[in-house]
Amino acid sequence: MRFVTYIDGPAGEPADRVGVLSGDQIYALTPGVTLRGLLGDDGERLHRAGEQALSDPRDVLPLNDVQLRAPIPDPPSVRDFMTFEQHVQGTARLAGAGAEIPPQWYDAPAFYFTNPAAVLGPHDDVPVPPGSDLFDFELEAAAIIGLAGRDIRASEAERHIVGYCLLNDWSARDLQSEEMAVRLGPAKGKDTSLTLGPVLVTADELAPYRSGTAFDLGMTAAVNGESIGTDRWDAMHFSYAEMIEYASRGTEVRPGDVLGSGTCGGGCLAELWGRKGRDAHPPLRPGDTVTISVDVLGTITSRIVAYRGSPASLTTE
Repeated sequence: MRFVTYIDGPAGEPADRVGVLSGDQIYALTPGVTLRGLLGDDGERLHRAGEQALSDPRDVLPLNDVQLRAPIPDPPSVRDFMTFEQHVQGTARLAGAGAEIPPQWYDAPAFYFTNPAAVLGPHDDVPVPPGSDLFDFELEAAAIIGLAGRDIRASEAERHIVGYCLLNDWSARDLQSEEMAVRLGPAKGKDTSLTLGPVLVTADELAPYRSGTAFDLGMTAAVNGESIGTDRWDAMHFSYAEMIEYASRGTEVRPGDVLGSGTCGGGCLAELWGRKGRDAHPPLRPGDTVTISVDVLGTITSRIVAYRGSPASLTTE
């Protein structure tokens, strides 16, 4: 099944609603139900709610008539991994480290925690972070935890995944490089926006595409209609099961947690800069549109806008 979260209600009192997407129609669940609230078991509760909505929906709405939110607008945590070897190699060149991948990268699926409060929906504009002149996107596929667990073995980890969605890990490369020079971070380099969506595709729907570490499905990224790169989802070096095993070691993963794959090969400008130089493509600017796609998971097109706030540390008297 494919689940969406969308905005419902009058403009002054919007509320989140959940529905099942079938074709181009949304079959709505009962008001007040959230996707996080349907998680916590092996997926039975979610599937039962979806079947009920398809057979006896509270509402049926055209997909084009609603504003989608992130499927899980408020994840408890977001761990973003780095599992695509081609991406690691390309960005290593940008950092001046040559073409060598650190040997430690092969030892375990490295990740960092990013900001759950920065989650955006697939229709939301994306602001350039304050102080950044080197803005970039990252095409990823994320697993959503459905069943909590601690110290989970990789052999048992798949049953903890309820489904998958697209993830765009927006990155201020200039801020990121400055922060990581002090061997901490990324922080503000990754803190302003994180796009999830457009749908949560349940794990059983992807089972026919199982291949190697992931799925035999294409991944594509474009800026203003110009192709930036393509990859295959099963090019991941580590599997989601291995990611969950590492993430849950000595701690807990919880229903609604997001585990990003990390950027696929060719899935960002930084890799292009590392391979072809900074003149290969300009950084993102207000007015640009970024389109990312993964077969079966769908497509997100995001418009880049200027940041509308006035951070005290960046203003002048």
